[in-house]
Amino acid sequence: MFDKVLIANRGEIAVRVHRACRDLGIHTVAVHSTADAEAMHTRLADESVCIGPAPASDSYLNIPAIIAAAEITNADAIHPGYGFLSENANFASIVEEHGFTFIGPTPAHISLMGDKVRAKETVRDLGLPVVPGSNGPVADEAEALNVAAEIGYPILVKAVAGGGGRGMKRVDEASGLLEAMAGARAEAQASFGDGTIYLEKCIENPRHIEIQVLADQFGAVVHLGERDCSLQRRHQKILEEAPSSALNETERQAIAARVVEAVRALGYRGVGTLEFLYKGGAFYFIEMNTRIQVEHPVTEMITGIDLVREQIRVAAGAPLGYQQSDIRFNGHAIECRINAENPDTFQPSPGLISSYHTPGGLGVRVDSAVYQDYRVPPYYDSLIGKVIVHGSTRNECLMRLRRALEEYVIAGVETTIPLHLKLLSVPDFANGLYDIHWLERFIGET
Repeated sequence: MFDKVLIANRGEIAVRVHRACRDLGIHTVAVHSTADAEAMHTRLADESVCIGPAPASDSYLNIPAIIAAAEITNADAIHPGYGFLSENANFASIVEEHGFTFIGPTPAHISLMGDKVRAKETVRDLGLPVVPGSNGPVADEAEALNVAAEIGYPILVKAVAGGGGRGMKRVDEASGLLEAMAGARAEAQASFGDGTIYLEKCIENPRHIEIQVLADQFGAVVHLGERDCSLQRRHQKILEEAPSSALNETERQAIAARVVEAVRALGYRGVGTLEFLYKGGAFYFIEMNTRIQVEHPVTEMITGIDLVREQIRVAAGAPLGYQQSDIRFNGHAIECRINAENPDTFQPSPGLISSYHTPGGLGVRVDSAVYQDYRVPPYYDSLIGKVIVHGSTRNECLMRLRRALEEYVIAGVETTIPLHLKLLSVPDFANGLYDIHWLERFIGET
């Protein structure tokens, strides 16, 4: 097992990784920008190193500074968390070239799944269903028009290196295709440095279902069920739950079994999440995330398995400590992402937290890195915490979630807690009758 792990991230995920390390008896190193000198993760870690000024490009994305921090603190391994460098194959390679263990999959698998076209082709060859679309990137407008006519409108123009809705445009008829392609290329180039695009059939009003897997280097692979991440705004997840109310037992067992076989054939190592669109009993693969997910706690709540701990153990060379038959699914869990944003306009709300009180009680968990008198900086993602609740049934879970949100006090900055409370009063949500566009319709966005 590792003696010391450097956590190359900030916020709640840095605290989450620190806790898993301490549970394993591992010392931790926090890295931080000048803006995060007083952040919770820097206070909890055994050591901390400033790696640059506030902008992420000069600190949390500064690979030489992170490697230097690992060297001067004699760390054994680096955990990237999520976001920032977590799915950067070049970073993973540099980490290993400098003699540290990258807590994640191999650079080759990160690179493969980071290319949406190659990922789609790979999983299709491994027996997973994919969304109909172009056979690789589209070279020119003439090819795009032919592909779109073949698969039928509406279609999505998507960036090969895209994510989070960036570099993606919906097209409802042929007259809008060329403009959408130009816009997607420009946005992808600006966001990812790669303007390559491809086309996919737009599946109308689907659910967003993802399967969590865990694999070791010896070929053992298990799944930990599915999560429903359909409550989204502009392709950003707002709330997640497990299991999904949209699937029956036959469907969930069938797709999970196919995913396990595909991941085993891939020779994958570590935690991973395969994401699908689901409609009318059919699944369509869209991407694989080669890192720990923001929403991983709902899986932990229904399985009792610490995913970050297992991620660290696997990276250290340990085999999985259980088989699929050992995993038991218990009850229901829901996670609400709490952002420092206006709940109506979604404008960021940085500033000083003047009062802070977390909810508690049976089945309630809060993953956060804020505290009273903490100043939320304006430089990073607005996620400041997550409320996760567990109950024996979905209805019990919903009642517990309302109580937890009502108890949660965060004063001094605006948060999305009122939005979550409003959602709980809507019959469609309470009954599990929603899709990936439902939230935008509910809040009046197009």
